[in-house]
Amino acid sequence: MSACTSRFDPAEQAALARRLVSLTEGGLPLVDDPWGWLAERLELSVEATLALLQQLQAGGAIRRIAAVPNHYRLGYRYNGMTVWDVDDGEIARLGPFIGAQAFVSHCYRRPRQDGWRYNLFAMVHGRSAEEIDGYRAEIRALLGNACRADEMLVSSRILKKTGLRVGSRT
Repeated sequence: MSACTSRFDPAEQAALARRLVSLTEGGLPLVDDPWGWLAERLELSVEATLALLQQLQAGGAIRRIAAVPNHYRLGYRYNGMTVWDVDDGEIARLGPFIGAQAFVSHCYRRPRQDGWRYNLFAMVHGRSAEEIDGYRAEIRALLGNACRADEMLVSSRILKKTGLRVGSRT
């Protein structure tokens, strides 16, 4: 196995990238060492495989590498994107705090838009409507007086989740 992907010429690098995409477009397998699994199939060391992934990400070919659980298959059939009108002077402090809650899968700040006052978004998943309502109440309590208003946008369908795939950049 090669210790370093930089030993490959550009054509070999492109071929490795195509193989990596082919191996991961359906997601990584649920194994103890997914990077070792991938490295073995690419006939590289784990270090070289990770370096290749980092190069592809730095070059913009990969936006992010993340776990994408299917919450429904895990029993979390109720989902809601909670949206919050948080004081702009407090959002930098409170946003990461909300995002760190165990029941929040992702949290981000968005600029306010005409007719849309909300600037903090936090996705929650639960096993019942009451559970996600409870999470919303917890977030409201954590935000305290910095929160002026909130709503919850409840999921009505599951969007297709995919692994790495070749696509055009638009």
